[in-house]
Amino acid sequence: MTTESSASPADTEPSLLVHDEGGVRTMTLNRPAARNSVNLDLAERIDAAITELDERRDLTVGVLTANGTTFSAGMDLKAFLRGERPKTEGRGFAGLVERPAAKPLIAAVNGPAVAGGFEIVLACDMVVASEDAFFALPEVKRGLVAAGGGLLRLPGRLPYHLAMELALTGRTLSAVEAHRLGLVNRIVPAGEVMRAAAELAAEIAACGPLAVAATKRIIQESPSWPADEAFDRQTEVAAPVRSSADAIEGARAFTEKRPPVWTGA
Repeated sequence: MTTESSASPADTEPSLLVHDEGGVRTMTLNRPAARNSVNLDLAERIDAAITELDERRDLTVGVLTANGTTFSAGMDLKAFLRGERPKTEGRGFAGLVERPAAKPLIAAVNGPAVAGGFEIVLACDMVVASEDAFFALPEVKRGLVAAGGGLLRLPGRLPYHLAMELALTGRTLSAVEAHRLGLVNRIVPAGEVMRAAAELAAEIAACGPLAVAATKRIIQESPSWPADEAFDRQTEVAAPVRSSADAIEGARAFTEKRPPVWTGA
């Protein structure tokens, strides 16, 4: 999860900008002079923002994007040499990769996402990318291992042999190729990433928040469930949603031909 990126001078603005609107939390990496490399301050801010996203009933989905021309160059090596480790207790590198948000998270990739930056993207549930973006895990070129979740997640997102090639050579994967392979949901011209990500987030935020969170949980966890227990385990997750006030509201709104008013309860 490291690259050769340099850190920026002392930041004069918060390293993470947070904006909430319409059930969507937008979190913007804000260290463009350092290619949005991750130091401890940024990791802690991401952790706090995701924790609050999961806790608040009025928020359904998150978007993670970045200012500048690079999504993220990975770990801030200057901070690392000062003794910093950009990890948080429980969530790991970038305050995210070991325990991502319980609610859906969209990566809006406006430029290169390499090393830890790619691992941040892989920790998200959906990806919107600009046509000129690219992805890479170059750690092996430095004699290192991509230990921020990249090696754990990449084989589940790409064909095995391609995932192995990318991990063993450190070569770049263009956004166009990533889209063709299904790693990227939507690819758009440069400058259109946030518009497209906001549209996708709004589609999700229009749905019942309890149902959205439960649906993500089932999709994520079910591959490890024993086949003979899968439906019982699914019921454990889905039953509280079915008996919720939001489920009643959704049915009532449908019969009354009006938009539902969700409360997250």
